[in-house]
Amino acid sequence: MPAMEIKPGIHWVGAMDWDRRLFDELIPLPDGTTYNSYLVRGNDKIALIDTVDPMKEKTLLDNLHETGVEKIDYLITHHAEQDHSGTIPRILELYPMVKVVCTPKCKDQIKILLHVSDDRIITVADGETLDLGGRTLEFIHAQWVHWPETMLTYLREDKILFSCDFLGSHLTQSDLYATDEAKVLRSAKRYYAEIMMPFRSHIVKHLERLAKYDIQMVCPSHGPIYPKPSFIIDAYKDWTSEKPKKEVVLAYVSMHGSTQMMADRLVDALMKRGIPVKPFNLSRTDIGELAMDLVDASTIVIGTPTVLGGAHPLAVYAAYLANALRPKARFVSIIGSYGWGGKTVEQLAGMIGNLKVEVIEPVLIKGMPTEEDYSKIDALADAIAKKHADAGIE
Repeated sequence: MPAMEIKPGIHWVGAMDWDRRLFDELIPLPDGTTYNSYLVRGNDKIALIDTVDPMKEKTLLDNLHETGVEKIDYLITHHAEQDHSGTIPRILELYPMVKVVCTPKCKDQIKILLHVSDDRIITVADGETLDLGGRTLEFIHAQWVHWPETMLTYLREDKILFSCDFLGSHLTQSDLYATDEAKVLRSAKRYYAEIMMPFRSHIVKHLERLAKYDIQMVCPSHGPIYPKPSFIIDAYKDWTSEKPKKEVVLAYVSMHGSTQMMADRLVDALMKRGIPVKPFNLSRTDIGELAMDLVDASTIVIGTPTVLGGAHPLAVYAAYLANALRPKARFVSIIGSYGWGGKTVEQLAGMIGNLKVEVIEPVLIKGMPTEEDYSKIDALADAIAKKHADAGIE
């Protein structure tokens, strides 16, 4: 996409990455991603807000050339991760007078990651401002949203929040703005689930702080721009709230069919009791989809056969993921089948220390389920329904 003027004197100059399908060699990108960079002109000074992933360096430089900019005074660096900062060395080479503006912690990071020298960096305190001449940038330190050195920038006169990774999404589209709200909301929720959810308590504090600002546009570092900020801010308030929804996430894997039978029975039993359930066969699941449904779930059930005395590796990964993402679930249980013994329950229960959950009595059976075993699954569904009701989860 070419450079686009989003307000007089303010241009989007970033890059679309339509084909990228994996981020950090970890996170699936079904819709690609964008690396958003913004050029802000004041009467006296010009600031570039973030750069792009090094793979898209040429696109950024072409877009800057297209705007006619001949000098850049400041390079605002919100975050040291290379998809934002990776083109800093090239910008410093092409614009010898530019100074990198960042938090003190970010300074340490870009020196390590990019070998930027001290004399090219200016650090700013929380709440400090920078006058471009008729336009004022206010810097907001946002530690652990989602790195310790993260910073946001508020452009006072235009009432724009440049939000870094916060409020973003991995979504590539020809429209620069979040006009298809249903599509954008799904991508933004996936992004929150995979990247931001572990820092939920920090995000709540920053949402409270941002409430005092008159924000009329949100420009994130990834994904579309929000001309209606309340759309994404209200979504984050919902996702970060303490109250889960009456939903069960069932993440399971089956080797020879027994655990599959148990999972199928539990799905049916929960549905009969009016409890929404979302089953994920871990051998086929897009892990991002699983993360999304963990955002709201009140109960997590992991289903696994026993492998060498413990849980299947995919079930171990599911437990690890839930523990790392720290969703607001209240309850957890385990179902599965074994041949001669093992410590599956102890293993998985020991992996979820970050979750503030109550463990509902697991159902582990020997071999293929019998009618008596199915009755135990039904009893588990009853227990889940009662726990939800007692906790006031609707």
